Amino acid sequence: MSTTHPDTAGVAAELEARGVRHALASFVDVHGISKGKVVPIAHVPHFFDGSELYTGAALDAVPQKVNDEEVAAHPDPASATVLPWNPEIAWFASDLHLAGEPFPACSRGILKRALARAADMGYTFNLGVETEFYVLRDDGHGGVAPASDRDTLDKPCYDIRGMLDNYPWVSRIVDAMNELGWDVYSWDHEDGNGQFETDFAYADALTMADRVVFFRLMANEIVRPYGLFATFMPKPFGNRTGSGAHFNMSLADIDTGDNLFACDDDPRGCGLSELGYAFIAGILRHAPAVCAAIAPTVNSYKRLVARGNMSGLTWAPIQVSYGNNNRTNMLRIPLAGGRVECRAADISTNPYLGAAMILAAGLEGVREGLEPGEPFHEDMYAHTPAELDAMGIRFLPRTLGEAVEGFAADPLAREAFGPLMHDAFTEFKRAEWTEYHNHVSDWERDRYLRMF
Repeated sequence: MSTTHPDTAGVAAELEARGVRHALASFVDVHGISKGKVVPIAHVPHFFDGSELYTGAALDAVPQKVNDEEVAAHPDPASATVLPWNPEIAWFASDLHLAGEPFPACSRGILKRALARAADMGYTFNLGVETEFYVLRDDGHGGVAPASDRDTLDKPCYDIRGMLDNYPWVSRIVDAMNELGWDVYSWDHEDGNGQFETDFAYADALTMADRVVFFRLMANEIVRPYGLFATFMPKPFGNRTGSGAHFNMSLADIDTGDNLFACDDDPRGCGLSELGYAFIAGILRHAPAVCAAIAPTVNSYKRLVARGNMSGLTWAPIQVSYGNNNRTNMLRIPLAGGRVECRAADISTNPYLGAAMILAAGLEGVREGLEPGEPFHEDMYAHTPAELDAMGIRFLPRTLGEAVEGFAADPLAREAFGPLMHDAFTEFKRAEWTEYHNHVSDWERDRYLRMF
């Protein structure tokens, strides 16, 4: 349930009338994971004023020292969501404040600042996110397996038996999404054993980011009673496809709501306006920094490969390129036109930070009237490095280390995130890469322990 009631006391009364006993003032850490405190319903009017305080230093990359003043969560009344699996609790997406002012390193606040810049230009940023994820069970031998024993096909994509085996819990997730008004229009078994996707209606970017954060919480809570868990790791298995979170983006007129990316007479034949092409050009210009925000983990870059050790293709992009209805590009213009899909984004992204960075890049393209060149229609996987170099095509970052250095060096990333969060994100991700780089893996021991 969502409400846009401006009277916070009225919101509390409405929730109490529905049987809600407690509320969660939820904000996110750098990973986009929901954090918060539980407040009895009688105290909800106070928590709208920031009654709940948090020590930022206790969380990943919330840049505070242990002696700093606590940050306060200010819930957004419009985001009120009664938990479908526990209707006694309502969840609220919240902004962090410090000393009575918006905390500059709040992820949700960073996206709101980016959206305000779009609004100053006369635009609303609409976003749809395709939620891909695996649902697994412990196999009793220290490993994991798909929920269904029959989910063993080499090519399980769209498999109806696999979907029907998992129908009890998938349908509960879909029913919950529709109960919340998200308008699911399809769901399917994806290309990995135990992998699924739910597709639902786009919304303004802030609402969509709130929904992605909530979805990851909800999916795990719904499957847990079945002895399962949902994973939003981008690439849990080397021989199976990774889990994307494709960003489907458009700018709309802030007054009329008209889609400004739609075009009936596109000379390039993709159904996209010149505004849309300029938006694309901005993203391509800032691809390394964008990639750090939308593919933010060490594991993300094991998804952004053409084949790896798989028998088939990954369907993930590896170059900084765009095209028509062509899934081998970073940016794809779907067949109907009128929107741009970023295929580099994965399901581990903090959706607030990812959306803020990609919007900042796209808006720069619009402001400067950038030109992306002609779209690529061919299989971009098939080109050799020499051919790509001759075409002026760059590769996406190959590792988190490469991506974060691109992010650190990009002035637009600093502008989009603000200096405090830019530095905290850079420091945290550099440390993550160093920790991974110093780890000795089973692969290394298997390969080198007795090799020499």
